[in-house]
Amino acid sequence: MTTNQEAVKEYVRAFNAGEIEALRKVFTPDALIHGVMGWGPFDQIAPMWTVLHDSLGMHLEIEQIVESGQEVVVRYTERGHFVKAFRGQPPTQQTSEVIAIEWFQMQDGLIKRRWGVRDSASHSKQLGITA
Repeated sequence: MTTNQEAVKEYVRAFNAGEIEALRKVFTPDALIHGVMGWGPFDQIAPMWTVLHDSLGMHLEIEQIVESGQEVVVRYTERGHFVKAFRGQPPTQQTSEVIAIEWFQMQDGLIKRRWGVRDSASHSKQLGITA
């Protein structure tokens, strides 16, 4: 396993545990993070991750990792459980499971850029989240 893959696996471990400061350590100081809820630097995105973890119980399970040079791509099974209010909606206690893909651009063994895609419509439908 390469240093890049180790950094991405630490990102997944810290995300699943809701450990924001551990997440910060695997990103470069100037990292940009792109996702379905928005994009920006770490300090702008971290509160969104906290909400996803606390409200929707988001959990990533690595299914496959592909690395080429300074690029790492991961395919996940992403699971959730709507247990706490999210964007003004009360929890439904429903669960979800979708495929998610994240693309990482690495620099010196840290994440410089991260792009995430997932089937948000299916995810919301499964959890009972309305638009």
